[in-house]
Amino acid sequence: MCIGEWKTRVQLADMRIHLANDHAAGDLRAALLPWLRERNIDIIDHGTTDGSSVDYPDHAHPLAEGVSKDGVKGILICGSANGVAMTANKHPDIRAAIAWRPDIARLAREHNDANVLCLPARFLAIPDALDCVASFLDTAFEGGRHARRVEKIACS
Repeated sequence: MCIGEWKTRVQLADMRIHLANDHAAGDLRAALLPWLRERNIDIIDHGTTDGSSVDYPDHAHPLAEGVSKDGVKGILICGSANGVAMTANKHPDIRAAIAWRPDIARLAREHNDANVLCLPARFLAIPDALDCVASFLDTAFEGGRHARRVEKIACS
């Protein structure tokens, strides 16, 4: 799905998301923030705004706590997306998925009920990243046979 298609299909009024990034994701963050605001998405921002080196867990943990508390979606961005995904997935109510293509973002929602999208800023062109976000935000969890599997993800 391309960005233009998504804009005409989806109504996002009153949607709220948590967003966080590290120092490797400045350019993608700068493109993503206005893109989300143009769609009237309320953003709770846990990211860094300058290029100084930061420790990604210092931003990923507050995002995961916010997503869990608010019951909304989140977007984490770092160089590879691995570190933020590992960090977020330590939280019991979080299912963070790395995506670099829109169909992977869609399947993370549809089949895995992912509530956090992790983007690898060093490996994604900005238009591709925006398509991943659009797909992630526009997709509902399918449930059915997938619900049983998702219930087995958490450790007791």
